Amino acid sequence: MKFPAATSVVFFFGVGRAKNFSFHPKTIWHTKRSLKPTVHSLLVKTMCSAAVFAALLPLAIATPFPSVGPTVPGNRARLRFGLACAPANAPVVVKRAIWAANQLRSKPYRFAGGHASFLDRGYDCSGTISYMLGGAGLIGSPMSSSDLRGFGQSGRGKWITVYARNGHTFAVIAGLRLDTTPWDNSTEHWAPRWQTTNRMPFGFEARHPVGL
Repeated sequence: MKFPAATSVVFFFGVGRAKNFSFHPKTIWHTKRSLKPTVHSLLVKTMCSAAVFAALLPLAIATPFPSVGPTVPGNRARLRFGLACAPANAPVVVKRAIWAANQLRSKPYRFAGGHASFLDRGYDCSGTISYMLGGAGLIGSPMSSSDLRGFGQSGRGKWITVYARNGHTFAVIAGLRLDTTPWDNSTEHWAPRWQTTNRMPFGFEARHPVGL
């Protein structure tokens, strides 16, 4: 391939200052050829990295619930320093419900918290119970306390019982009560937490997941 002669170009830098530069087309052509593989390689790597990130991001967002957690022997859950230990004999669904609820023990009470999404800064009663049920894979989106009156089947369950009425809901999972109200101690603030005391479910409808 034939190339024209080198070209001389004059650049002016400010007033009264000039600099002469020579460019040879052959040199420019070889430079472009040498850059192509590098640019192409970087582009491919960038696209691959973006594709991997895009594939992993939905998984991280879609699975906020734990799949492992503390356990204790037997059929009843135990509370240790505010953290619930799932009974070893319970079905995996029940264990996941307990481990999910453990994630809320440091969250504040927030009116309508956890209604729009399982992930929120704070939770109210139905947001708390919805998070627990969502962690167990029993529901796909949050439910209000009124909606929970029609959840699952009527009556108390073997492992999980949801007590719901218009305006409030709580649950008993493997012997531990998950509640947001200071029903047994009026000096405490409202917040999602485990309780070891019983609550008389007057005015509540008892519901339970099918088979549990």
